[in-house]
Amino acid sequence: MKTVWFVVPCYNEMEVLPETAKQLKQIMADLVQKGKIGSDSRIAFVNDGSKDATWNMISQLHMEDPVYVGINLAHNRGHQNALFAGLMTAKEYADAAISLDADLQDDVAAIEQFIDKFNEGKDIVYGVRSTRATDTFFKRGTAHAFYKLMHFMGADTLKDHADYRLMSKRALEALSEYEEVNLFLRGIVPMIGFETDIVYYERHERFAGESKYPLKKMLAFAVEGITSFSIKPIRMITALGFFLFSISVFLLVYFFVTWMIGYTVTGWTTIVISVWGIGGLQLLALGVIGEYIGKTYLEVKHRPRYTIESLLYQEKNND
Repeated sequence: MKTVWFVVPCYNEMEVLPETAKQLKQIMADLVQKGKIGSDSRIAFVNDGSKDATWNMISQLHMEDPVYVGINLAHNRGHQNALFAGLMTAKEYADAAISLDADLQDDVAAIEQFIDKFNEGKDIVYGVRSTRATDTFFKRGTAHAFYKLMHFMGADTLKDHADYRLMSKRALEALSEYEEVNLFLRGIVPMIGFETDIVYYERHERFAGESKYPLKKMLAFAVEGITSFSIKPIRMITALGFFLFSISVFLLVYFFVTWMIGYTVTGWTTIVISVWGIGGLQLLALGVIGEYIGKTYLEVKHRPRYTIESLLYQEKNND
C-alpha cells in the first residue's frame, strides 16, 4: 500500500488543532482499513513560529500517537514556506502528500476522492471549490477578480483552487527543483505538468479561531502571485509611458500653434492636475519596478526558505 502524508501548516491554531487532529486521524484510519493507503501513513503538522500553545499541542499529539508528525520551524516564515517545508519533509517518507489548512474549511471528507484518483495514476489532484455561497459578496467578487487578473497576466492558476491538493512523490521531486525564494505554489504546481485531475468540494466556515488571511494579507498574496509569474506590469508601464509621451508631443504642438496665432489661455488648473497626475504615475511605476528589483535582490541572496528546528517522527510499533 502507498504511504500518504497529510501536510497541515499551522500558525496559532490551538483552538482548532484538537478537532483537526481528531478528524484527520479518523479519515486516515478509515482509508487504511479500506486498504487504500498504507498503515505507515502520517499526519504532519508544520508549526510556523506560532506564538500560542500550538507546538506544545503538536508535541503532545505525537507523544500520544506516532501517526502525528511534528515539524517545528525555527521562526515564522509564512504559509507558503511552511507548506513547502512540510511537503519537502513528506517527500522523504511518503509516496504522496495531501496539503490542507488546519481550520477545517477544506472538506476532509473529499480526501478519499484524492486517494482514489492517485491510485488511478494521477500525480497531482487539485481540490476546487464547487461554490462560493459561504463567502461574502466582497470576498467572492475580489476572489474572482484575482483569478481573472492572474489569467490576464499570464499565470497558469486554477480558478477556486487554494492549496488543497495531492501531489505524488515524483511531483514533489519536481517541485523541489523550483528554487525561487518568493513562493507562490498555486502558480508553480501547474507548471510541473504530469497527469492531473480535479476533486470538487464545498468549503465550510472556519471551525474555530480567527482567519489568518485578512484583507491586507490577501492583497499582499495577490501582489506576490502577480509579480512572481508575470512581467506584464512592467510592460504596461512601458506602454503607458509611450502613451503619455505621445500626448505630451501632441500638446506641445498644440500650444505652440496657439502661441503663434496669439491665443493664450491661463492654464493653472491644467498644469497642477498634469503635474500631480504624472507625478502619481511615476511613483506608481517606480513602485512596480521596485517590487521586481526587490524580488530579484531576494533571489540573488538565495537565503534558505525555512529552517527546521525540530522534527518529531518515529516509526509505528505494530507489535
